[in-house]
Amino acid sequence: MAGILYLVSTPIGNYEDITLRALRILKEIDVLICEERKEGFRLLHHYQIEKPVEELNEHNEVAVSSIVIGLLQKEKSVALISDAGTPVFSDPGKELVRHAIQAGIRIVPIPGASSLMPALITSGFAIDRFVFHGFLSPKRERRIVELKELKKEKRTVVVMDTPYRLVQLLRDIADVYGQERRICVGFDLTMGTEKFYYGTAPKLYQEFLKDNRKGEFVVVIEGAR
Repeated sequence: MAGILYLVSTPIGNYEDITLRALRILKEIDVLICEERKEGFRLLHHYQIEKPVEELNEHNEVAVSSIVIGLLQKEKSVALISDAGTPVFSDPGKELVRHAIQAGIRIVPIPGASSLMPALITSGFAIDRFVFHGFLSPKRERRIVELKELKKEKRTVVVMDTPYRLVQLLRDIADVYGQERRICVGFDLTMGTEKFYYGTAPKLYQEFLKDNRKGEFVVVIEGAR
């Protein structure tokens, strides 16, 4: 009988945001798979857990996925985590999940902290239906095209990007949307510096341009009316 592949959600900035179930699983598994070995050991050390740690990232996902499937077929239990939040969601791991499905291995998701839902429920926009677009293109020309396509969307839209590109992203949203649409920026979610910013894209662009602050963020854009 094969082992179990656990997809374990971990805190995105606040170590208190981990479930009792996740802690139990991390204590029971045989091997922890993470994006960066350093981050994996840091997480385990914080909760005083000792486990073998292996890396799975965008550079080695295909090769490591095969190795992990081999461990699972030898009845080893394995947990996959990302550096923060929910694994596989905008992070490596899809290849491993596909391999596990094909091999008939049981996959158990362990839910937990997420930046998506806190940003949505605090935005004040309609969220009975929404679109998660995720990361926009790092190239401005392509990013502008994507934003123009999203401008037609009547549902609330969620976009993300790297911490150092927030000002550029707000600039481009301001150029495409102008004063027509409200946005919400969830900044440093779950951390001590957590803050929500509300207004039009031009307003928030000027605010962040002046402060030049950097941090993890989620941008929620009001749908077209």
